[in-house]
Amino acid sequence: MILLILTTCPNQESAEHISHTLVSEGLAACVNRITGVQSTYRWHGKVQTDSEILLLIKTTQGHYAEVQARIVALHPYELPEVIAVEAAAGLDRYLAWIENETRLD
Repeated sequence: MILLILTTCPNQESAEHISHTLVSEGLAACVNRITGVQSTYRWHGKVQTDSEILLLIKTTQGHYAEVQARIVALHPYELPEVIAVEAAAGLDRYLAWIENETRLD
């Protein structure tokens, strides 16, 4: 099963570091970085708005726990967003590429 994992980062440095680590360790086939995201959220009883970078992480169900652990370990936030969405459908060759690039040995 293919997953799309979402997380947000406060700056380019942390977004690049997490992206590069996940791909170089074979935990993700690809990570897209989307800049200019404005997030409004409640934190410690206050409503805040910040600019963030959204990461779209393509991986497999078999790597979810490792990806989550790496995000938590590398992330500067006290409580990073880690949300996984199952890919209901997709281009067969692209989905196979994700599986091949993240193959469990």
